[in-house]
Amino acid sequence: MQVADILRKKAARVATVRMNETVAIAAQLMRSSNISALVVKDVVRTEGNTAVGMFTERDVVRAIAQHGAAGAGMRVSQFVSVQQLVSCSSTDTLEHVRHLMNLHHIRHVPVIDNYGLVGVVSMRDISSAFDEQATAATTVFAA
Repeated sequence: MQVADILRKKAARVATVRMNETVAIAAQLMRSSNISALVVKDVVRTEGNTAVGMFTERDVVRAIAQHGAAGAGMRVSQFVSVQQLVSCSSTDTLEHVRHLMNLHHIRHVPVIDNYGLVGVVSMRDISSAFDEQATAATTVFAA
């Protein structure tokens, strides 16, 4: 099974936040969209709008735990590591993406095809896909 199989079942819109937005704005975006992670984008003169990282509920908690209420007013850029974005493509297998998540201790991976952001895959998406696959296999054997 490939990442594209998951993306076909998900909404096309990918929730993003700019690096200069506040933690509070990012938290509000996650709450209003009922999601737990945002793709962080930055404007790069030569490349346009570029995905540079992920901002998650963990980052919100870290901001508040380290800085108290002042953490809500801090910039997303202060909590996102942009050293190396861990991403995948829509043709990658779910096994490969699960390995990336385990290796990097992350739960969300942006999907980038032809240098463009096309989606996000979560650990929950992968788990659900494997569950569906197991259920389908069990149904076939039971029949």
